[in-house]
Amino acid sequence: MPLNARIFRGISLPISLILLFFTMLIFPAPVLTGASKGLLLWFNTVLPTLFPFILICNLMLSTKAIDLLLALTRPVFCRLFGVSPYGSFAVLAGFLCGYPMGAKVTADLYRQEKIEKTEAAYLLSFCNNTSPMFILSFLVMQNLKDDRLKLPTLAILFLSPVIISFGCRPFSKKSTGTYRNISSQPSYASLSDALDFSIGNALESITKVGVYIMIFAILTELAGLFPFSGSFPGFILLSCLEVTNGITMFCQSGIDRDITYILCLFITSFGGLCAAAQTASMIKGTGIPMYDYLIKKLATALVASLLAALYLYLF
Repeated sequence: MPLNARIFRGISLPISLILLFFTMLIFPAPVLTGASKGLLLWFNTVLPTLFPFILICNLMLSTKAIDLLLALTRPVFCRLFGVSPYGSFAVLAGFLCGYPMGAKVTADLYRQEKIEKTEAAYLLSFCNNTSPMFILSFLVMQNLKDDRLKLPTLAILFLSPVIISFGCRPFSKKSTGTYRNISSQPSYASLSDALDFSIGNALESITKVGVYIMIFAILTELAGLFPFSGSFPGFILLSCLEVTNGITMFCQSGIDRDITYILCLFITSFGGLCAAAQTASMIKGTGIPMYDYLIKKLATALVASLLAALYLYLF
């Protein structure tokens, strides 16, 4: 890397943080508004819907329950996606539980030496998605307000990562039983011990998710103060920060309904930068490349947009 580039890289982050600090001091009202919105979103929606799934997944991974569940997921997902039995559990969690459960379960399986790194990267490319509950309730019913779009929207947003998985599958490697040792799987003497660990891990994970939601809610409010926020590039940038805010912005923008639908499916499939930050937190220390995940999520979002446009054209 050239010397000038290294110098710029070394000072860019400190300067950005200092500018953000003074911006927050000068404009405390947007900071308070963003923090309040983020906290309410986390407390009213994310905490009650996501925390139980994190807890039960932790318990299953810590007990023999996971082996019984694999008997159900293995016959379908192993053949369809070319994953190992434990990888099939990550597929189930990633498609049904919402961000960032797919990333968390994948990382946990890798840390417990149940899957290899290549399979973990493959799983992350398609099984960290928006939950069906969010798609149906928030996207379709609250914002698009068209019950006829329930099944098509659900089908498009489920089919898009499946298509991406077929493209990524030739480069994956199914786990064979010999794993790289990152951390040994914890051993619990009783259900009480497993429950204590699961609760602590779930609380840590859900707290991180809440803090990231608050951070991006504050950034969204502050970014709205700048003149560029009223332009089309600024509008797209703001909408990509956080998925719930992005969907609301698209639906309230007054643009053509068909374009709104396509844009909403794009941001829902991508998940926004907030979901990406949550994902990075969940896979931290595993060595799974984050840039590869972002490229695959953008590809998934483009596929979802194309499928949405095709649906609108045909129906």
